[in-house]
Amino acid sequence: MAIGERIHFFRLLRGMTQKYLGMSLGFPEKSADVRLAQYETGSRTPKADLTAALAEVLDVSPHALSVPDIDSYVGLMHTLFTLEDNYGLKVTEQDGELALQVDFSKNKDAARLHEMLWAWREQAAKLEAGEISQEDYDRWRYHYPEYDSNQVRAKMPPEGLI
Repeated sequence: MAIGERIHFFRLLRGMTQKYLGMSLGFPEKSADVRLAQYETGSRTPKADLTAALAEVLDVSPHALSVPDIDSYVGLMHTLFTLEDNYGLKVTEQDGELALQVDFSKNKDAARLHEMLWAWREQAAKLEAGEISQEDYDRWRYHYPEYDSNQVRAKMPPEGLI
């Protein structure tokens, strides 16, 4: 999903209009909605400083706005193949169902990804058990890794590469 689609997703999730979000970023009222529409449609791409400002106003991590482009099944498959190459992700079968697993013995990056996925599973289990709300779960996801105390050792790519 491209950054414009993520901006659109989070703007709607927060109940904001394009004009409101644009004005919150400091755009003039007259053109605020037009500027936001340009970013959401992909005709313009926000630079890093604007992406950071968007993330702040939308109350998410900048990483949540800059996810890989997985708009097609083929694009998603190639993303998964890259994860296999870099992080030991593999497709397996468990009880007649497909499952994705990380071969954490592949390398240090695979071991770190394995730890991160366990942290995700822990949060999802808390949600399923009613220990946290959907709002708490979404806050954890959309601010990842900021609110995850398990990730002090997590390897974060340089800004702009996610």
